Amino acid sequence: MLKKTKIPHTYVIVFAIIVFSAVLTWVLPGGEFERHTVMVGETEREIIKSESFSYIQNQPQTWEVFSALFDGFVDKADIIAFILLIGGAFWVMNNSRAIDVGIYSFLKFTKKLEHNKVLKYLGVDNVIITLIMIMFSAFGAIFGMSEETIAFIIIFVPLAITMGYDSIVGVSMCFMAAGLGFAGALLNPFTIGIAQGLSDLPLFSGIEYRFFCWIVINAIGIAWILRYASKVKKDPKSSPVYEEDGYWRKKGDAEDIENITYKTTKSAWITFAAIFIVMLIYSILMPLTTLKVGNSSATLPVNPVLTAVFLITSILSLRKSAHFFVLNLLMFTILYLIVGVMGYGWYVMEIATLFFAMGIAAGTAMDYSPNKITNLFIEGMKDILSAAMVVGLAGGIIIILRNGHIIDTILHSIAGSMGDMGEIASVGMMYVFQTIINVMIPSGSAKAALTMPIMSQFSDLIGVSRQATVMAFQFGDGFTNMITPTSGVLIGVLGVAKIPYDKWVKWITPFMIVLIILGFLLLIPTVLMELNGF
Repeated sequence: MLKKTKIPHTYVIVFAIIVFSAVLTWVLPGGEFERHTVMVGETEREIIKSESFSYIQNQPQTWEVFSALFDGFVDKADIIAFILLIGGAFWVMNNSRAIDVGIYSFLKFTKKLEHNKVLKYLGVDNVIITLIMIMFSAFGAIFGMSEETIAFIIIFVPLAITMGYDSIVGVSMCFMAAGLGFAGALLNPFTIGIAQGLSDLPLFSGIEYRFFCWIVINAIGIAWILRYASKVKKDPKSSPVYEEDGYWRKKGDAEDIENITYKTTKSAWITFAAIFIVMLIYSILMPLTTLKVGNSSATLPVNPVLTAVFLITSILSLRKSAHFFVLNLLMFTILYLIVGVMGYGWYVMEIATLFFAMGIAAGTAMDYSPNKITNLFIEGMKDILSAAMVVGLAGGIIIILRNGHIIDTILHSIAGSMGDMGEIASVGMMYVFQTIINVMIPSGSAKAALTMPIMSQFSDLIGVSRQATVMAFQFGDGFTNMITPTSGVLIGVLGVAKIPYDKWVKWITPFMIVLIILGFLLLIPTVLMELNGF
């Protein structure tokens, strides 16, 4: 009997890619483009000077494959710290059983919806999954939600498993949905905004066709997930991560949720009062907030409104139990995350700080001692440490390629291979080019700054619209974020969800092929049809 092939550990796979990248630094010649700084909106961006490529001495990497972990940790320190703080904060919240109470209450509510004939025909679970995915896709399309999805994994994976699905469905509801939105970006300032700015196009022009693309991408993506979810619901053991999901099932079954004692502690009221006072002060100091959506903005009294709503919902939740107050804290943490990103330009540091404060507040509301909160926080960081480790290791891939001076060489070689082609073939090659580059440079803003100065001028030479070039960048940047091992966000999400990278790749590869083909088909009208903004 043939022995079953043992699949390598995620660490082994990523380290093998580091070694392969080091081998490339011996094979490929070194090269570099000259760069200069330009202003894109209010931000400085370093971009490539056209036709400035020159070959230089490469730097073959040897022992550096072992230092790549250290360098990757340094390079991805913000994401790693973000993951650890999120893990610690949610462990405190999970210990309160507030999320379990919320999921149980949510499922009881959905059972009541089954009496509605329309919802029963469509399937209540299908409606819930669809609405959640549309919401996160909109976040990805409008303000480029990416790193933020790591925080939501700890909410949606247990929810999906409690509903009878698996962790892949939970990840798909937030991370994959945001990825679909990121690929079909409408107003994302980190990709569309920078790419169009560097291409001398009006910001967020061509939005009509991009909106059509966003609808098509989401329709196919959501249909794919619903079909998979239905399969898992019928046969849970058909899930490729059924064994790994035992971790989440065990956590959910550790205690009978219905037998939880609901009570409101004095410390919960004190926590509420302290948070309300802080919110009230900020409402007075910052009564108006300018929310930016794409190229538009609106100045609104966001802080005072949130403070007033927090006052009402907190009193109502505290009258039920501290568990519901902790859920209320989670809801307002998410609301402030959205306001912070859209109104104040928050990134992972501010968001991690927000969740850290939430964890402390949740523990205090449950009347935990400072020592208990600290110990729970440390336990949470231990539980999620493997996810942080693999993010650092994956970051080492980029370090090896960068230190070997071969990223620009690959960039130049692929760009030079696109001459003498027809319009469709050329825009298709641009798409392939951006897809390949995304493996080495997963940051959308960094890749836009590096590639768009070349691609936009190349498109002028072959008679392809610069807007079409931006869309080739958009699709090439978006889809492969959901599979490339160099993406710290993907690796972080999988680590938190306890999904092995190899099983994720095996599951998502057919879907990725569908998306990549779909991206090419959606690019064809940009060169064959008269579209507004193209």
